[in-house]
Amino acid sequence: MARGSHCAEIDISLNKYKRRSLQEILNNSDDGRFNMSNTTQQLPTVYNPAEVEKKWYDYWQDKNYFHADVKESKPEYCITIPPPNVTGSLHIGHALCYTIQDVLTRWKRMQGYETLCLPGTDHAGIATQNKVEQQIAEQGLSRHDLGREEFLKRVWAWKEEYGGQILHQFKTMGFSFDWSRERFTMDAGYVDAVLESFVRLFNRGLIYRGARVINWCPRCHTAISDIEVEYVEQHSHLWYISYPYEDGSGYVVVATTRPETMLGDTAVTVNPNDERYRDMVGKSVKLPLTNRMIPVIADEFVDMEFGTGAVKATPAHDPNDFEIGLRHNLPQVVVIGPDGSMTQEAGPDYEGLDRYVAREKVVTDLQTQGLIEKIEDYTHSVGTCERCHTTIEPLLSEQWFCKMRELAAPAIDVVKEGKIKFFPERYAAIYLDWMENIRDWCISRQLWWGHRIPIWKCDDCGQYTAAKSQLDACSKCGGCNVTQDPDVLDTWFSSALWPFATLGWPQKTAELEYFYPTDVLVTAREIIYLWVARMIFSSLEYLDEIPFKDVYIYATVLNEEGKRMSKSLGTGVDPLVLVDKFGADALRFALMQQAGKNQDIRFSDKRVENVRNFGNKIWNASRFVMMNLENFEVSSNCTAANLADRWILSRLNRTIRTVNESLAEYDIDDASNALYEFIWSEFCDWYIELAKPRLRGDDDEQSQARNMLYHVLETTMRLLHPITPFITEQIWQAMPHEGDSIMVARFPEVEESLIDDAAESEMNVVMDIVRAVRNLRAELGVSPGKPVDVRVVAKDDIKSLVERSADSIKALARIGQMSYSDDIDDSEKSKSLSANLAGVDIYIDMAGVIDVDKELARIAAEFDAISKELAPHEAKLANEQFVSRAPAAIIDKERRIVEELTEKKQKLVERKQLLSR
Repeated sequence: MARGSHCAEIDISLNKYKRRSLQEILNNSDDGRFNMSNTTQQLPTVYNPAEVEKKWYDYWQDKNYFHADVKESKPEYCITIPPPNVTGSLHIGHALCYTIQDVLTRWKRMQGYETLCLPGTDHAGIATQNKVEQQIAEQGLSRHDLGREEFLKRVWAWKEEYGGQILHQFKTMGFSFDWSRERFTMDAGYVDAVLESFVRLFNRGLIYRGARVINWCPRCHTAISDIEVEYVEQHSHLWYISYPYEDGSGYVVVATTRPETMLGDTAVTVNPNDERYRDMVGKSVKLPLTNRMIPVIADEFVDMEFGTGAVKATPAHDPNDFEIGLRHNLPQVVVIGPDGSMTQEAGPDYEGLDRYVAREKVVTDLQTQGLIEKIEDYTHSVGTCERCHTTIEPLLSEQWFCKMRELAAPAIDVVKEGKIKFFPERYAAIYLDWMENIRDWCISRQLWWGHRIPIWKCDDCGQYTAAKSQLDACSKCGGCNVTQDPDVLDTWFSSALWPFATLGWPQKTAELEYFYPTDVLVTAREIIYLWVARMIFSSLEYLDEIPFKDVYIYATVLNEEGKRMSKSLGTGVDPLVLVDKFGADALRFALMQQAGKNQDIRFSDKRVENVRNFGNKIWNASRFVMMNLENFEVSSNCTAANLADRWILSRLNRTIRTVNESLAEYDIDDASNALYEFIWSEFCDWYIELAKPRLRGDDDEQSQARNMLYHVLETTMRLLHPITPFITEQIWQAMPHEGDSIMVARFPEVEESLIDDAAESEMNVVMDIVRAVRNLRAELGVSPGKPVDVRVVAKDDIKSLVERSADSIKALARIGQMSYSDDIDDSEKSKSLSANLAGVDIYIDMAGVIDVDKELARIAAEFDAISKELAPHEAKLANEQFVSRAPAAIIDKERRIVEELTEKKQKLVERKQLLSR
């Protein structure tokens, strides 16, 4: 087939369509959904998302389109969505994250893949427990009043009533998840996977009990993970404290933000490269307010620029000091307890005091002894519990840990070897840096809600035994005095199993065999090491397989001012409000337009409103096409009859190529913007306008134009569907089509033979001429309905193109007569307004368009009127007394008036110069 000859090349096989008319297809639909008497009834004047979106979502679910089965004859595509907390509600970050996954899933489904996008929720230990504790607190109860068993019944009851609300909210966004496979990180099958995982690691010697400094919440009474720590800026002080040398030779001054923890100091630390303290290393100092002597040691971790360069080492209350203590064999003195009060080790003067009360007393006592050298104001970032906002206490605590070096090694290799790719690529370095410097993982939490640690301790011999089921006797001594550990596992321990546990592991299921490894993980940057890394090493440990091939890190959504989205700070945008106001498609497309790899998103509802207007543009264009398809039989023989047809087919196929390539590389913003540009600027603004004269022509012209309009619109709807599923389904169903739904129609593939460089180049010339004439008309102030005569000066090749395209140019630019020449004399140039383009000049004779003398007189009169209006305002601003005494708002108003009137005068001057040539 010759280039550009038939529309059958644009990825649609109309031979399947039985050559039925639109009306026949609508009248013969099985369920009567699409029966209509005319197109206007099918596509109302205004598109109303609220009337469309639920209808189509229910239809897709009824048709079971979201469900995936094992089908060895088809290629598979699988995403297991990051499980939102069971306590969660939809926020803008969710809307972005899961829209990306749905776009990819819908795209692959239309490409013919068996697509599984598996949903579920995370039990969210501390978050859910806090919800229920708040609930029972309203009844004057605590969890300890209820006891563990009764409290957990309350949590399950809460989960059944309120949990998972976010998944229902996901449906309003149109996400095509396989709801029949919904999972929960504490359902029976998942519990079995967690138990299997833990027991395997324990029996391999990778889980041990030990003491380390962990993040401790004094209010929640549990260790919490790094991701559950929220850092806030706090205004405090930097206290400079003198530590006297034991030999009486002076003192060393240390700076600290936490003077209350000095009671647990076991060394003063300096950098070995710091010349100021070279002779001090090895000496001992007296710890103020105590009778203990502690050494001065050297460690390269110390920042010589902080404070005096000498810092206190408190191994039991700072994670960095803990590591220093291990390197130097320092004692660990715990002076703050789990409830946030001072311990016996803090000394009798401070024992029992709240940590902040103790701080004040310590400072007062140091000042009394003359040991405070100075106090400076200091602002620093302080870790708080994201659930209750209590300041975190770094605390030495005995916990269960998982050894990480052995597990991390293969997880490092698969990324270095390119078996797992990060998008954007820069995040691979963040992952590798953390993995190569990994520390053992604290996996125990002092909560009741969660996966209880499956370890039993023998009270007779002290043996620890891990088991998947209730243990009644010690595996070592046979004693029956065995007690299960009261703690639960870190939520991230169970989440680390998500991609394979949801597919049936530890059982060897058909789903695991077919869909695993999954294709892509879409997630946020802040959990790369807390979740992404743990899924990778867990999958390699248990299945000897990567969990996913790609990791796509989506951008953080900020507000217009670049601030973090937060409901509590009043900087949030509620996606559900935007859906109610503008529709889910508008929100989805607005997010995808900004889903780039290079920067965070600055988002506002104005962007969604703009996309709503884009949807209206699509709707109105579709209504126009559909009105012209009534009583018309769509033909598979759709000949490209002219330059405009060749051009639109070429532009369509370039767009198809861009969309497919961009989605494959997760450049969803590029795909979205390519669609926006093609639909709005090329199809709606140009091609439809070019087609209108042909729709008024003879039968052949009308037939050619209608077929082309149909094919381009139908293909475009399929191309757009993954991003805006609702409006595309509504429009597609009103068109002649094959199949029950656009979401299972074939996704367009590029026809390289239809990409026509020559047609695009020639069409660019035509469009430039039309724009130039429109601009000249505007400059002359010609009314929209009045034709103008145009002289075209061009060489033979351009002249021939203009002559061939004359009808289109004249129609779009409202040209009466269009004449051609190789040149124009100076006298004609002086009477004309011109536009100079590449290879062609356009001239409009001003005398033939407007009465120049009359227009100059009007300009002069308007100029005088504006000058009179301007004079008193200029006089006010020239008056020094007025400017010095008038309120600022009044002065600003006067200045705005002067600026506006001056600008009007300048435009009149320019127009006078134009007409006086």
